[in-house]
Amino acid sequence: MNAEIIAVGSELLLGQIVNTNAKFISKCLAEIGVNVYHQTVVGDNNQRLKNSIEIAEKRADLIIFTGGLGPTKDDLTKETIAAHLGVKLVTDQEAMESIEAYFIKTKRVMTENNRKQALVLEGAKVFPNENGMAPGMFYISENHSYMLLPGPPHEMEPMFLQYGREAILETMDEPQKIESRVLRFFGIGEAHLETEIENLLLKQTNPTIAPLASEGEVTLRITAKHQSSIEALRLIEQVEKEILSQVGSYFYGYDDTSLMQELIKLLSSKKMTIACAESLTSGMFQAQMGNFAGVSSILKGGVVCYTNESKMKLVNVKRETLNQFGAVSKECAKELAENIMAQMDTDIGISFTGVAGPDPLEGNPAGTVWIGIARKNEDTKTYPLELASSRNGNRVRSVKFGCYYLIKALS
Repeated sequence: MNAEIIAVGSELLLGQIVNTNAKFISKCLAEIGVNVYHQTVVGDNNQRLKNSIEIAEKRADLIIFTGGLGPTKDDLTKETIAAHLGVKLVTDQEAMESIEAYFIKTKRVMTENNRKQALVLEGAKVFPNENGMAPGMFYISENHSYMLLPGPPHEMEPMFLQYGREAILETMDEPQKIESRVLRFFGIGEAHLETEIENLLLKQTNPTIAPLASEGEVTLRITAKHQSSIEALRLIEQVEKEILSQVGSYFYGYDDTSLMQELIKLLSSKKMTIACAESLTSGMFQAQMGNFAGVSSILKGGVVCYTNESKMKLVNVKRETLNQFGAVSKECAKELAENIMAQMDTDIGISFTGVAGPDPLEGNPAGTVWIGIARKNEDTKTYPLELASSRNGNRVRSVKFGCYYLIKALS
């Protein structure tokens, strides 16, 4: 079954509200094996909505509408669909009684236009609205199915889960399960990753593999369909093994995790502590660590040492080091990491020094970064970066690289 979601409301096109309904419905449909190939947003206009319906009918079996079921004149979803299908609108008595009861309970005057909310497509299965007034409905024609749901998410979501999902399942011959898993990679670009697994991408059918780039990271979403969730997951695991055999050195986690989250898990499992000396990142590394509960057992503290004076006064970087090599150097990164580890008496010291941009510093172009990682009883490692993002992008990526290098070192 292929579905299209049509969200109705000029407020969506004006950017006054976000279309979270499409995201919610798409996720729910994926769980029961319904493909969503298109999402449409259309304003409160009869002709444009009619045009959207005609287009959707050419490419979808199931069309789900959200919004436009209210009492005002610009709420025209069911009127447009009824005219398009040649179906009457009739009053659903239960919905009407529920609306009247609401106004009696709240001691408010019910205006005549509220009766419009109880109108439904003749012959449709009606979904009670237990969190609002306008009912939803499901109408099946010879070639298509039409589901109409209210726009407010607090009304739409429970209605779909309680009534809409089951109505769709009843029309499906062999409902399939769709399972997916996201693999997260760092230290490799999207184009490079795609090239490395091109052999797998070319032969994909079920499961499918979808690459997606984000800020300095790449993800691969593996999606499989099967009548059995267990079998779908087995298919995913087979493909995952093939992917990791080729690019596993860049892999760091699954689904909604992050580099920082994985680092904290690792430090916690090893009962290790860390301290930070941050120049260009200005405390960003520590701030991100602080987003996670229980981090006080890991992060002892750190300093923001933005200027050369603060590097000398707060972290005891030698003046000679700064004079000879500069602040943007592996020598400075090394001293920062070692000294902050000694001052805080931690297992690990990490440092960030470099040029966020946009202007160069000490003859180094924007994006030049050095990361230092000191560990007790081990040689200090320094890592150079040549980044090419915006000022803040360079800072964000520096923090991610710091997490990545620590994960690799500790793993």
